[in-house]
Amino acid sequence: MKLFFKIILGGFVLLSTMGLLGVAGGSLWAYQKFNMPNTIERPVTIIVPRGANIGGVADILLDEGLIDSPMIFTYGGRLTEQASKLKAGEYEILPRLSMKQILDVLEKGKTVQRNVTIREGLTSHEIVNLLMQTSELKTVRIEPLAEGSLLPETYSYSKGETIADVIGRMESAMQKVLDEAWAARSPDLPLKTKEEALILASIIEKETAIGLEHRKVSGVFINRLRKGMLLQTDPTVIYALTKGKPKNEGKGPLGRRLLLKDLKVDSPYNTYRYAGLPPGPITNPGRAAIEAALNPEEHRYIYFVADGSGGHAFARTLSEHNNNVAKWRKIRKNK
Repeated sequence: MKLFFKIILGGFVLLSTMGLLGVAGGSLWAYQKFNMPNTIERPVTIIVPRGANIGGVADILLDEGLIDSPMIFTYGGRLTEQASKLKAGEYEILPRLSMKQILDVLEKGKTVQRNVTIREGLTSHEIVNLLMQTSELKTVRIEPLAEGSLLPETYSYSKGETIADVIGRMESAMQKVLDEAWAARSPDLPLKTKEEALILASIIEKETAIGLEHRKVSGVFINRLRKGMLLQTDPTVIYALTKGKPKNEGKGPLGRRLLLKDLKVDSPYNTYRYAGLPPGPITNPGRAAIEAALNPEEHRYIYFVADGSGGHAFARTLSEHNNNVAKWRKIRKNK
Protein backbone atom coordinates (compact mmCIF):
# COMPACT_ATOMS: atom_id res chain seq x y z
CA MET A 1 0.00 0.00 0.00
CA LYS A 2 2.81 2.37 0.90
CA LEU A 3 4.48 1.55 -2.42
CA PHE A 4 1.28 2.41 -4.25
CA PHE A 5 1.11 5.88 -2.63
CA LYS A 6 4.79 6.45 -3.36
CA ILE A 7 4.18 5.68 -7.04
CA ILE A 8 1.15 8.05 -7.14
CA LEU A 9 3.01 10.81 -5.31
CA GLY A 10 6.03 10.39 -7.53
CA GLY A 11 3.87 10.61 -10.64
CA PHE A 12 2.14 13.76 -9.35
CA VAL A 13 5.47 15.43 -8.62
CA LEU A 14 6.76 14.46 -12.06
CA LEU A 15 3.69 15.83 -13.84
CA SER A 16 3.73 19.02 -11.77
CA THR A 17 7.38 19.55 -12.54
CA MET A 18 6.79 18.96 -16.25
CA GLY A 19 3.84 21.38 -16.15
CA LEU A 20 5.88 24.07 -14.45
CA LEU A 21 8.68 23.57 -16.91
CA GLY A 22 6.15 23.84 -19.74
CA VAL A 23 4.71 27.05 -18.34
CA ALA A 24 8.18 28.46 -17.80
CA GLY A 25 9.19 27.50 -21.32
CA GLY A 26 6.03 29.04 -22.76
CA SER A 27 6.53 32.22 -20.78
CA LEU A 28 10.13 32.50 -21.97
CA TRP A 29 9.01 32.00 -25.58
CA ALA A 30 6.27 34.64 -25.24
CA TYR A 31 8.72 37.07 -23.64
CA GLN A 32 11.18 36.58 -26.46
CA LYS A 33 8.40 36.95 -29.03
CA PHE A 34 7.20 40.17 -27.34
CA ASN A 35 10.69 41.70 -27.60
CA MET A 36 11.66 40.27 -30.98
CA PRO A 37 11.98 42.75 -33.93
CA ASN A 38 9.43 42.25 -36.67
CA THR A 39 10.48 41.49 -40.24
CA ILE A 40 9.04 44.64 -41.86
CA GLU A 41 11.62 46.32 -44.10
CA ARG A 42 9.83 49.65 -44.76
CA PRO A 43 7.90 52.10 -42.56
CA VAL A 44 4.18 51.38 -42.29
CA THR A 45 1.56 54.03 -41.53
CA ILE A 46 -1.39 53.07 -39.34
CA ILE A 47 -4.30 54.99 -37.85
CA VAL A 48 -5.47 54.21 -34.33
CA PRO A 49 -9.10 55.35 -34.05
CA ARG A 50 -10.37 57.23 -31.02
CA GLY A 51 -11.73 54.82 -28.42
CA ALA A 52 -9.93 51.76 -29.82
CA ASN A 53 -8.97 49.18 -27.18
CA ILE A 54 -5.77 47.17 -27.26
CA GLY A 55 -7.49 44.25 -28.95
CA GLY A 56 -8.60 46.51 -31.78
CA VAL A 57 -5.10 47.94 -32.08
CA ALA A 58 -3.67 44.42 -32.21
CA ASP A 59 -5.99 43.60 -35.13
CA ILE A 60 -4.82 46.71 -37.01
CA LEU A 61 -1.18 45.77 -36.47
CA LEU A 62 -1.84 42.18 -37.56
CA ASP A 63 -3.54 43.34 -40.77
CA GLU A 64 -0.49 45.47 -41.60
CA GLY A 65 1.93 42.62 -40.89
CA LEU A 66 3.53 44.46 -37.98
CA ILE A 67 2.84 41.65 -35.48
CA ASP A 68 1.99 37.99 -35.90
CA SER A 69 0.45 37.28 -32.49
CA PRO A 70 -2.38 39.58 -31.35
CA MET A 71 -2.67 37.53 -28.15
CA ILE A 72 0.95 38.14 -27.10
CA PHE A 73 0.66 41.84 -28.01
CA THR A 74 -2.56 42.18 -26.01
CA TYR A 75 -1.34 40.35 -22.93
CA GLY A 76 2.03 42.07 -23.13
CA GLY A 77 0.28 45.44 -23.17
CA ARG A 78 -1.74 44.50 -20.09
CA LEU A 79 1.27 43.17 -18.19
CA THR A 80 3.24 46.36 -18.90
CA GLU A 81 0.14 48.43 -17.99
CA GLN A 82 0.31 50.17 -21.39
CA ALA A 83 -2.95 48.75 -22.71
CA SER A 84 -5.06 51.62 -21.35
CA LYS A 85 -2.55 54.33 -22.29
CA LEU A 86 -2.50 53.98 -26.09
CA LYS A 87 -3.29 57.24 -27.88
CA ALA A 88 -5.34 57.70 -31.03
CA GLY A 89 -3.80 59.16 -34.17
CA GLU A 90 -1.74 58.46 -37.24
CA TYR A 91 1.56 56.65 -36.66
CA GLU A 92 4.52 55.74 -38.82
CA ILE A 93 5.85 52.42 -37.51
CA LEU A 94 9.50 52.03 -38.42
CA PRO A 95 11.01 48.72 -39.61
CA ARG A 96 12.31 46.08 -37.19
CA LEU A 97 10.36 47.22 -34.14
CA SER A 98 9.31 44.72 -31.49
CA MET A 99 5.81 44.55 -30.01
CA LYS A 100 7.14 46.28 -26.90
CA GLN A 101 8.65 49.09 -28.95
CA ILE A 102 5.40 49.55 -30.90
CA LEU A 103 3.55 49.83 -27.58
CA ASP A 104 6.04 52.50 -26.49
CA VAL A 105 5.36 54.50 -29.66
CA LEU A 106 1.59 54.29 -29.21
CA GLU A 107 1.78 55.13 -25.50
CA LYS A 108 3.91 58.23 -26.08
CA GLY A 109 1.58 59.46 -28.83
CA LYS A 110 4.35 59.98 -31.37
CA THR A 111 1.90 60.61 -34.19
CA VAL A 112 2.71 61.72 -37.72
CA GLN A 113 2.53 65.51 -37.64
CA ARG A 114 1.15 67.41 -40.60
CA ASN A 115 1.15 71.19 -40.46
CA VAL A 116 -1.00 73.93 -41.90
CA THR A 117 0.07 77.55 -41.55
CA ILE A 118 -2.57 80.27 -41.32
CA ARG A 119 -0.99 83.65 -41.97
CA GLU A 120 -2.14 86.80 -40.20
CA GLY A 121 -4.75 88.97 -41.86
CA LEU A 122 -6.94 86.31 -43.50
CA THR A 123 -10.69 86.52 -43.08
CA SER A 124 -12.59 83.55 -41.68
CA HIS A 125 -13.94 82.84 -45.17
CA GLU A 126 -10.38 82.68 -46.55
CA ILE A 127 -9.20 80.43 -43.71
CA VAL A 128 -12.00 77.91 -44.26
CA ASN A 129 -11.17 77.81 -47.99
CA LEU A 130 -7.51 77.21 -47.18
CA LEU A 131 -8.36 74.35 -44.82
CA MET A 132 -10.61 72.79 -47.43
CA GLN A 133 -7.62 72.57 -49.74
CA THR A 134 -5.34 71.08 -47.08
CA SER A 135 -4.23 67.53 -47.82
CA GLU A 136 -5.51 64.74 -45.55
CA LEU A 137 -8.02 66.93 -43.67
CA LYS A 138 -11.57 65.65 -43.96
CA THR A 139 -13.99 68.21 -45.32
CA VAL A 140 -17.17 68.67 -43.30
CA ARG A 141 -19.91 71.26 -43.44
CA ILE A 142 -18.89 74.38 -41.54
CA GLU A 143 -21.32 77.02 -40.37
CA PRO A 144 -20.26 80.63 -41.03
CA LEU A 145 -17.57 81.58 -38.52
CA ALA A 146 -17.37 84.84 -36.63
CA GLU A 147 -14.72 87.17 -38.01
CA GLY A 148 -11.75 87.41 -35.68
CA SER A 149 -12.48 84.13 -33.92
CA LEU A 150 -9.49 82.18 -35.33
CA LEU A 151 -5.88 82.68 -34.31
CA PRO A 152 -3.40 82.71 -37.22
CA GLU A 153 -0.66 80.22 -36.39
CA THR A 154 0.89 76.95 -37.57
CA TYR A 155 -1.28 74.03 -36.50
CA SER A 156 -0.47 70.31 -36.45
CA TYR A 157 -3.04 67.74 -37.46
CA SER A 158 -3.24 64.04 -38.17
CA LYS A 159 -4.70 62.18 -41.11
CA GLY A 160 -8.37 61.52 -40.49
CA GLU A 161 -9.00 64.73 -38.56
CA THR A 162 -11.63 67.11 -39.87
CA ILE A 163 -11.56 70.81 -40.70
CA ALA A 164 -13.80 71.30 -37.67
CA ASP A 165 -11.13 69.73 -35.41
CA VAL A 166 -8.52 72.29 -36.51
CA ILE A 167 -11.00 75.17 -36.33
CA GLY A 168 -11.80 74.19 -32.76
CA ARG A 169 -8.12 74.46 -31.84
CA MET A 170 -7.88 77.82 -33.61
CA GLU A 171 -10.85 79.19 -31.69
CA SER A 172 -9.44 78.00 -28.37
CA ALA A 173 -6.04 79.49 -29.19
CA MET A 174 -7.60 82.87 -30.08
CA GLN A 175 -9.54 82.99 -26.84
CA LYS A 176 -6.45 82.12 -24.83
CA VAL A 177 -4.29 84.80 -26.49
CA LEU A 178 -7.03 87.41 -26.15
CA ASP A 179 -7.54 86.60 -22.46
CA GLU A 180 -3.80 86.83 -21.75
CA ALA A 181 -3.38 90.10 -23.66
CA TRP A 182 -6.43 91.63 -21.97
CA ALA A 183 -5.04 90.74 -18.54
CA ALA A 184 -1.75 92.48 -19.42
CA ARG A 185 -3.30 95.56 -21.08
CA SER A 186 -2.16 99.14 -20.49
CA PRO A 187 -4.33 101.17 -18.11
CA ASP A 188 -6.86 103.81 -19.19
CA LEU A 189 -7.37 102.58 -22.75
CA PRO A 190 -10.53 103.71 -24.59
CA LEU A 191 -11.39 100.04 -25.09
CA LYS A 192 -14.15 98.71 -22.85
CA THR A 193 -14.22 95.04 -23.85
CA LYS A 194 -12.09 92.25 -25.29
CA GLU A 195 -14.25 92.43 -28.40
CA GLU A 196 -13.26 96.05 -28.95
CA ALA A 197 -9.60 95.12 -28.50
CA LEU A 198 -10.03 92.37 -31.12
CA ILE A 199 -11.64 94.84 -33.54
CA LEU A 200 -8.78 97.29 -33.17
CA ALA A 201 -6.23 94.49 -33.52
CA SER A 202 -7.84 93.40 -36.79
CA ILE A 203 -7.50 96.96 -38.17
CA ILE A 204 -3.85 97.14 -37.09
CA GLU A 205 -3.22 93.77 -38.75
CA LYS A 206 -4.55 95.03 -42.09
CA GLU A 207 -2.84 98.42 -41.89
CA THR A 208 0.74 97.18 -41.53
CA ALA A 209 2.61 93.97 -42.18
CA ILE A 210 5.67 95.26 -40.33
CA GLY A 211 5.77 93.91 -36.81
CA LEU A 212 7.81 96.83 -35.48
CA GLU A 213 5.02 99.22 -36.56
CA HIS A 214 2.17 97.45 -34.78
CA ARG A 215 2.39 99.41 -31.54
CA LYS A 216 2.97 102.74 -33.30
CA VAL A 217 -0.06 102.24 -35.56
CA SER A 218 -2.05 101.18 -32.51
CA GLY A 219 -1.02 104.43 -30.82
CA VAL A 220 -2.39 106.46 -33.73
CA PHE A 221 -5.81 104.81 -33.52
CA ILE A 222 -5.89 105.07 -29.72
CA ASN A 223 -5.10 108.80 -30.02
CA ARG A 224 -7.91 109.22 -32.54
CA LEU A 225 -10.38 107.34 -30.36
CA ARG A 226 -9.48 109.52 -27.39
CA LYS A 227 -10.03 112.68 -29.45
CA GLY A 228 -13.30 111.42 -30.92
CA MET A 229 -11.87 111.57 -34.44
CA LEU A 230 -12.91 109.33 -37.32
CA LEU A 231 -10.48 106.43 -37.70
CA GLN A 232 -10.53 106.81 -41.49
CA THR A 233 -8.86 103.49 -42.23
CA ASP A 234 -9.09 102.01 -45.75
CA PRO A 235 -9.19 98.31 -44.71
CA THR A 236 -12.56 98.84 -42.98
CA VAL A 237 -14.01 100.25 -46.22
CA ILE A 238 -12.61 97.31 -48.16
CA TYR A 239 -14.28 94.95 -45.69
CA ALA A 240 -17.57 96.80 -46.13
CA LEU A 241 -17.31 96.25 -49.89
CA THR A 242 -16.12 92.63 -49.87
CA LYS A 243 -18.07 91.33 -46.84
CA GLY A 244 -14.98 89.39 -45.85
CA LYS A 245 -14.78 87.56 -49.20
CA PRO A 246 -11.98 89.41 -50.99
CA LYS A 247 -10.75 88.65 -54.48
CA ASN A 248 -7.43 86.85 -54.60
CA GLU A 249 -6.28 87.54 -58.12
CA GLY A 250 -3.06 89.44 -57.42
CA LYS A 251 -4.71 92.84 -57.72
CA GLY A 252 -5.71 93.42 -54.12
CA PRO A 253 -8.86 92.41 -52.27
CA LEU A 254 -11.10 94.48 -54.57
CA GLY A 255 -9.33 93.49 -57.75
CA ARG A 256 -8.55 97.20 -58.18
CA ARG A 257 -7.48 100.26 -56.22
CA LEU A 258 -9.74 101.75 -53.60
CA LEU A 259 -11.48 104.80 -55.11
CA LEU A 260 -12.70 108.03 -53.54
CA LYS A 261 -16.29 107.02 -54.28
CA ASP A 262 -15.75 103.86 -52.22
CA LEU A 263 -15.15 106.00 -49.14
CA LYS A 264 -18.81 107.11 -49.32
CA VAL A 265 -20.30 103.60 -49.02
CA ASP A 266 -22.99 103.56 -46.35
CA SER A 267 -21.85 100.83 -43.98
CA PRO A 268 -21.16 100.79 -40.24
CA TYR A 269 -17.75 99.39 -41.25
CA ASN A 270 -16.94 102.59 -43.14
CA THR A 271 -14.77 104.48 -40.66
CA TYR A 272 -14.73 107.49 -42.99
CA ARG A 273 -18.43 107.99 -42.24
CA TYR A 274 -18.97 106.51 -38.79
CA ALA A 275 -16.98 107.43 -35.70
CA GLY A 276 -15.42 104.90 -33.35
CA LEU A 277 -14.67 101.27 -34.02
CA PRO A 278 -16.64 99.27 -36.61
CA PRO A 279 -19.17 96.73 -35.26
CA GLY A 280 -16.83 93.77 -35.56
CA PRO A 281 -13.35 92.60 -36.60
CA ILE A 282 -12.41 92.85 -40.26
CA THR A 283 -9.95 89.94 -40.24
CA ASN A 284 -8.29 87.42 -37.92
CA PRO A 285 -5.39 89.23 -36.24
CA GLY A 286 -2.28 87.52 -34.91
CA ARG A 287 -0.88 87.60 -31.40
CA ALA A 288 1.42 90.59 -32.11
CA ALA A 289 -1.44 92.78 -33.37
CA ILE A 290 -3.63 91.84 -30.39
CA GLU A 291 -0.87 92.67 -27.92
CA ALA A 292 -0.21 95.95 -29.76
CA ALA A 293 -3.86 96.95 -29.58
CA LEU A 294 -3.77 96.58 -25.80
CA ASN A 295 -0.29 98.03 -25.31
CA PRO A 296 -0.02 100.89 -27.81
CA GLU A 297 3.06 103.06 -28.19
CA GLU A 298 2.63 106.38 -26.45
CA HIS A 299 3.14 109.29 -28.86
CA ARG A 300 1.24 112.22 -30.37
CA TYR A 301 0.87 110.96 -33.93
CA ILE A 302 -2.65 111.02 -35.35
CA TYR A 303 -1.88 110.42 -39.05
CA PHE A 304 0.10 107.94 -41.10
CA VAL A 305 0.47 107.05 -44.77
CA ALA A 306 2.57 104.61 -46.79
CA ASP A 307 6.14 105.77 -47.33
CA GLY A 308 6.96 103.66 -50.38
CA SER A 309 9.35 101.31 -48.56
CA GLY A 310 6.71 99.00 -47.15
CA GLY A 311 6.36 101.04 -43.97
CA HIS A 312 4.59 104.26 -43.05
CA ALA A 313 5.34 107.92 -42.44
CA PHE A 314 3.71 109.26 -39.25
CA ALA A 315 2.59 112.84 -38.57
CA ARG A 316 1.31 114.90 -35.65
CA THR A 317 -0.38 117.60 -37.74
CA LEU A 318 -2.51 117.68 -40.86
CA SER A 319 0.11 119.83 -42.59
CA GLU A 320 2.82 117.22 -41.94
CA HIS A 321 0.47 114.49 -43.08
CA ASN A 322 -0.40 116.28 -46.34
CA ASN A 323 3.32 116.56 -47.13
CA ASN A 324 3.72 112.82 -46.51
CA VAL A 325 0.72 112.07 -48.71
CA ALA A 326 2.17 114.18 -51.53
CA LYS A 327 5.43 112.21 -51.30
CA TRP A 328 3.55 108.92 -51.39
CA ARG A 329 1.49 109.94 -54.43
CA LYS A 330 4.67 110.89 -56.28
CA ILE A 331 6.23 107.51 -55.44
CA ARG A 332 3.12 105.63 -56.53
CA LYS A 333 2.89 107.61 -59.77
CA ASN A 334 6.46 106.67 -60.69
CA LYS A 335 5.94 102.96 -60.02
